[in-house]
Amino acid sequence: MSSTDPNVFMRWSIGAVKITRVLELPPVSADPAIFIQTDKQAIIERRAWLCPDFAEEDGSIKLHFQAFIIEARGLRILVDPCIGNDKPRSHPALSMLNNPFLERLAAAGYPRESIDYVLCTHLHVDHCGWNTMLVDGKWLPTFPNAQYLFAKDEYQHLQVDDHGDARAVLEDSVKPIVDAGLARFVDPDHVIVDEVRLQPTPGHTPGHCSVVVSSQGQEAVITGDVLHHPVQVAIPHVGDNFCWDQQLATSARRRLLEQVSNRKALLLGSHVSGPTGIYLKPDGDSWTIDGTANEGTGRD
Repeated sequence: MSSTDPNVFMRWSIGAVKITRVLELPPVSADPAIFIQTDKQAIIERRAWLCPDFAEEDGSIKLHFQAFIIEARGLRILVDPCIGNDKPRSHPALSMLNNPFLERLAAAGYPRESIDYVLCTHLHVDHCGWNTMLVDGKWLPTFPNAQYLFAKDEYQHLQVDDHGDARAVLEDSVKPIVDAGLARFVDPDHVIVDEVRLQPTPGHTPGHCSVVVSSQGQEAVITGDVLHHPVQVAIPHVGDNFCWDQQLATSARRRLLEQVSNRKALLLGSHVSGPTGIYLKPDGDSWTIDGTANEGTGRD
């Protein structure tokens, strides 16, 4: 997957707002039980609408690790800057990467110096890693002209969290931003500009937020990890293996899916593969996919 591979980029228009996704890693295929609390049989039972975009015929799920860039009111907002290079992590697939993510950003039209805001929906390893880059042995802000937005509760939790890679994330991906004076600690419903606001979706982590884009009667929602895979729209009670509070996360997921469905919004899943953008419709007490959006605003 090169910086010029067209599969790296995908773009949508939501009214006057432009959204671009940039992949950090090639699409991942895995046993669903690694990520979400279900098994291959649940995928196989729904393969008629999950395959080929979101799953394999054998019940494996497909996932993306990707960032989104929102252009609104002349500003560039980078959402969830992925895993990052050179960072020791407990999972081998995420550790000590050497990927041309910054080159891909530049090829998409977003050199790192042009980013105005960096927003992390939450502070897990795969959503804030490119906050910093290693330069002469020091972790420095990757986006030197940006303000970095952290939900207050999320940052406070990270300071005392000792699970998994939390301490490493604090030291190499968050503290250098605070030390450089680029961090802004915001409320979970913070409005960045008129068309772009945060929406609290706690549970996966205490301060988890999703991102709502509204313009000219159209709407999109960047989920963060309130949802990991499209199968969860059909079984929204099924959470993932990395949640801080499963019950709270399930409630947040149901509210968000209901909102997306009722408003006919485009759901942009932070780990959703294939077209990445999906529409939902009610299906009893859950939902199902009602079309996708590969590019632009129309449904396929």
